[in-house]
Amino acid sequence: MKRRDLLQTLAWTPLLAAGASRADTGASAAGSLVTAFGTLPGPTRITRVFATGAPAGVLVYVLAPDKLLGWPSQLDDVARRLLPNVAADLPHLGRLSGRGSTVTTEALLALRPDLVLDAGTVDPTHRSGAERVWRQTGLPYALIDGRLADTPAQLRETARLLGAAKRGEQLANEAQRLLDLTHEVLAGISDAERPRVYYGRGPDGLETGLQDSINMEAIELAGARNVAAQAGRGGLTQVSMEQILAWNPEVVLTQSPEFAWHVHRDPLWRNVAAARQRRVHLAPRFPFGWLDGPPGINRILGLPWLLSKLHPGRHPALAPTTTRDTLDALHRLFYGSALPDGVLDDPANEAA
Repeated sequence: MKRRDLLQTLAWTPLLAAGASRADTGASAAGSLVTAFGTLPGPTRITRVFATGAPAGVLVYVLAPDKLLGWPSQLDDVARRLLPNVAADLPHLGRLSGRGSTVTTEALLALRPDLVLDAGTVDPTHRSGAERVWRQTGLPYALIDGRLADTPAQLRETARLLGAAKRGEQLANEAQRLLDLTHEVLAGISDAERPRVYYGRGPDGLETGLQDSINMEAIELAGARNVAAQAGRGGLTQVSMEQILAWNPEVVLTQSPEFAWHVHRDPLWRNVAAARQRRVHLAPRFPFGWLDGPPGINRILGLPWLLSKLHPGRHPALAPTTTRDTLDALHRLFYGSALPDGVLDDPANEAA
């Protein structure tokens, strides 16, 4: 966009926002996960979607990859090799939502999106941020609410918005099947039987999620008892090795290969039940994490793996071969590529 055209667009922006009706400001239908700021275009008119953050980027990609303008977060070479060219070749545009926004109003307008789309658990701060962007730019903005258990509805509603209803229904049905499997497995397990789990983030594994942290959502949904819940509610926190020893988790989960290898090389970890019993499990993180990274719909793919690690032998669907076949089929369906060889190995336990 030429500088003169950009300045003219910016000059009109306040008028565009002020001219919208009150009904367009944060409007959402009863029971809908979609909150609209501005008048959203019809599905056939949406060809250029700007995803404000990593969860929204994954959501748009799995439904309508040809409409995604670029990635909010930087994809490394490993992730790009695991995605089809239509996704691997997309540029890194930066984030607009949450802390550390890297996209300016001018840069957003220059991209000329038909729709700005955000996804995540919506709270007043989230809503006010979306409204602020809409008022500053005049661009239609859709805010998609929902936690992991809402994945089928997220997929269906976003797909209808993007003109990909058939694709959305297909993915939503698979997501519902995984949630149903989760409920079926957990139905026969008492609270006392649910394993005590520590989720170690980062290369030293000393960052974890507190009770109700979005980073623990998939793990708790799969029937784990988060040992760090004893430290309180909130988001992420740093803990000490002394705390972990006191908690003595039965299972340790991580997405960090460095930490997974470290557990069986540090003498202190030998005093933790999970390390002694070889129940330290490395979750895949490419192209998108199965536990978090980002905390989006990508975590639905990790449910069969989580269930098989937390509740081995509890259900025929959790047998190793069956789990691998299920995960490969999901990877092909959602991401358009096969599950990489060796991704389900637990090298730390094999080396112990």
